[in-house]
Amino acid sequence: MNWEALIPLIVFLIVIFVIGFWASKYVASSKSFLEEYFLGERSLGGFVLAMTMTATYGSASSFLGGPGAAYNEGLAWVLLSMTQVATGYFILMVLGKKFAIVTRKFKAVTMVDFLKERYQSKWVVLLSAFSIIIFLFSAMAAQWIGGARLIESLTGMSYISALFIFAISVLVYVTIGGFRAVAITDAIQGSIMFIGTLILLIAVIIAGGGIPNIISDLTAENPNLITPYGAEGTLTPQFVSSFWILVGVGVVALPQIAVRAMSYKSSKSMHRALIIGTIVVGFIMLNMHLIGVFARPILPGIDVPDKVMPLVALEVMPAWLAGIVLAAPMAAIMSTVDSLLLLVSSAIVKDVYINYLKPDASHHQIKRLSIGVTAFLGVIVFLLALNPPDLIIWLNLFAFGGLEAAFIWPIVMGLYWRKGNKYGALASIVAGVGLYVLSDTFYPEPFGLHSVVLPVVIAFFAYVLVSLATHQRIDHPGKLT
Repeated sequence: MNWEALIPLIVFLIVIFVIGFWASKYVASSKSFLEEYFLGERSLGGFVLAMTMTATYGSASSFLGGPGAAYNEGLAWVLLSMTQVATGYFILMVLGKKFAIVTRKFKAVTMVDFLKERYQSKWVVLLSAFSIIIFLFSAMAAQWIGGARLIESLTGMSYISALFIFAISVLVYVTIGGFRAVAITDAIQGSIMFIGTLILLIAVIIAGGGIPNIISDLTAENPNLITPYGAEGTLTPQFVSSFWILVGVGVVALPQIAVRAMSYKSSKSMHRALIIGTIVVGFIMLNMHLIGVFARPILPGIDVPDKVMPLVALEVMPAWLAGIVLAAPMAAIMSTVDSLLLLVSSAIVKDVYINYLKPDASHHQIKRLSIGVTAFLGVIVFLLALNPPDLIIWLNLFAFGGLEAAFIWPIVMGLYWRKGNKYGALASIVAGVGLYVLSDTFYPEPFGLHSVVLPVVIAFFAYVLVSLATHQRIDHPGKLT
């Protein structure tokens, strides 16, 4: 047991628990339990909004899977990862003020609330909630695996023991604190991620004898590691470019990110978050993936790429400093897990149970069910994570693609195009998700592109054509003000 590295991580977890208990006072005293528990009563400032978006987006995939993929593929994966720089900018510019105004008018607490009011369709709501539950389970499993891998590498515990500790830590503070606990801890975690990334990059460069020396070592091992095409030359320009949709523009459709665009308190907060979020995401993504590449000459032959980050941190820094720095990926993972847990919980409680099973549920029943469902979901994800894949980034990207294929056009076109209706939204969700699952299963890179691209394009045409074809058949295409 590496206690010197473990103690800073334990201190970090204690701080998180304290914040969770502090936030639980707001949950207990709030007049609107749902709005407080799932949105923090729409009171986020600019800095907290930027950090909660960054920390939620920067997950185990970014901090463990991403550097692991960069370790395998070389600088090409760093180039690919930089398609994420404009993520926060796209989200707040595309959704921006209009989404915040409309969701306040609809009294929407979740993204599916917006779709329910906009399209006035039971089937749009149920398909949306089902898509969230299915794809976010995949994303959550990736995060829990990442958290367990980190604790396993740091402490020398078995994977299952590490997974159990991580599961208990997350469940306690999310279940009691809700969205406010998540947002405030995200602000702390985002700051840790920013500083930790910089410290670790500097330490890795020093350990490798400087950047020229590291590049020489990479070239000597495999010249492809410093090209834009990957270690085996398999990363084609089409495939890399298509990541602009998967982790750039398409992130607008991720429910865990879109809900952040409902939660800020003023236009000033949104504009500040645009600037801070873009800078922080760009800085973290560039440096974290560079660490993965630069670690290769320092620690060759790592069998499980997801362990690259913690192993190189322990190699190039004193154990106590590694413990502090590794709080960064732990922060990223926990902040993503907590957001996804709340999102799936809200899909079940708010979007299905309250809307269609028991609309007259009491405040006490809603509160008890929300907390119970959140805890139950955590147990299920724990069981799913018991048998992990070697590289969690593919689990996470699969979830991203599925959610984007389902929601990008019902959200964006629903917000800006009055003729869009429930039939168009249903056609878009069915076509997007159906084609994505088929493509990802049987033909993962059609025309050399990532499997999300064609489903997103087909879903757009399905939305537009079906909406136009059925526009005259219904009196009210849906609410949009």
